[in-house]
Amino acid sequence: MSLASITGALLAFIARLVTGAQGHWKGCPPMAEQRIYFANHQSHLDWVLIWAALPHELRTRTRPIAARDYWAGSPFRRWLTTEVFHAVYVDRSRSANPDQDPLEPLVSALEQGDSLVIFPEGTRSAKGEPMPFKSGLYHLAQQFPGVQLVPAWIDNVQRVMPKGEVVPVPVLCTVTFGAPLRLEEGEDKRVFLDRAREAVIAQRPAGSGG
Repeated sequence: MSLASITGALLAFIARLVTGAQGHWKGCPPMAEQRIYFANHQSHLDWVLIWAALPHELRTRTRPIAARDYWAGSPFRRWLTTEVFHAVYVDRSRSANPDQDPLEPLVSALEQGDSLVIFPEGTRSAKGEPMPFKSGLYHLAQQFPGVQLVPAWIDNVQRVMPKGEVVPVPVLCTVTFGAPLRLEEGEDKRVFLDRAREAVIAQRPAGSGG
């Protein structure tokens, strides 16, 4: 067993210990099918929580999206994201390579048969509901009509690491997975993105404050 595999198992255990990392599969079963999981985004821990909530056999082929400028900013973070989580790096600024399609790394991963975890808002939101979705999910749905689009709501993760704290606070967190969506023929981009955002919000547990 490699160091990366041991580290991944340990991190999944710690995430479940601190947060519970409960996955509630309300709209689809946890099957090893190629999927794009798209969720609300409130914390750096969001994709770790989704990753930990997935069964092991899904984890091995499900790759989170990671901002290169942050997650490749140190040797340890770079090792963690590449060797443990097998993340797909994206550039938040196009100044380094203005000619590159920002979706190219995601397209490449999907062409290889991997599943993805993405946050269509593009940045973290402190609000209770997600901000309007950016167009990336729409373009991926166009290019890969056979890949399931699974909405998910991450609950309570923003309370695990309150602003200014360096030690995680044990709080029960959940990830609720809804029924897959698909892009309808001729569907307008903004109509689809609004529908996808509503599908994420619809997974929020009753009584949750977001």
